[in-house]
Order: sequence, then structure tokens, then C-alpha cells
Amino acid sequence: MPAPIALLKRVPLFEGLDERSLEMISRTMKERRVRAGQDVVTEGQAGVGFFIVESGEATISVQGEEVEKIGPGAYFGEIALIDHGVRLATITADTDMTCWGLSAWDFRPLVEANGSIGWSLLEVLAERLRRARES
Repeated sequence: MPAPIALLKRVPLFEGLDERSLEMISRTMKERRVRAGQDVVTEGQAGVGFFIVESGEATISVQGEEVEKIGPGAYFGEIALIDHGVRLATITADTDMTCWGLSAWDFRPLVEANGSIGWSLLEVLAERLRRARES
């Protein structure tokens, strides 16, 4: 079952993409269920995937300090799609969660074939960099 296209449309990274592009992305995504109390991703560990939260809530922490609460429609891991580096935060499920994941090896061909996805990614990353420098 592909990721819901309506969920993809809520992610700024995919804003402005046509239905065909969204459908291509949704077909490559995999559903991941996480139980309350489990880490979805762990700071410092390798990361190669991007996730969108379909249902449930989680806490983002950096160096053990709570930074933010997230819920349906939130997304994370877009940096891992590019650099395959370590996770910059830990995300722990507060409730049972359903997320949709996209791996770097599935994402790269999509970006190479569709420049608008790459440009959207650059805009999102630039915005996050500016916010991080302001705090």
C-alpha cells in the first residue's frame, strides 16, 4: 500500500509537485509502526531515511533535552536523504505511531529525474539553517 498522497501534500518539501510526481514518491515509501516509548530515530546513529508522521505523537530531543513535540503531518530526516550522516536528534514515540519512510537510495533517482523535488529540498534546508542560526 503506497503512502497517502494527501499526507505528502502537507510536507513543504513536496509542495508544488504534480499528482504524477507525488504518486511516484508515494509508491517508494514504506509504512513503519512504532510503539509508545520506542525511538523512531536515535541521535548519533546512522540515518538514511526520511519520515512523515501519519498518526501518533512524539518528542524530539537533542543531547537529552526536549526540543519539540510533533504529531500527524510532521516530517523529519530530510538531511539523511542527502548525506547519509548520523541523526541530529532522537525522536521518541509518546503514543503508538504510524510513519511513512523514504530511503535515500529510493529518493535519489526521484530527485535526479525531477529537479523541482531537489529545489524544494534546498529551500526547506535553507529555511532550517536560518532558523538554527537565529536560535
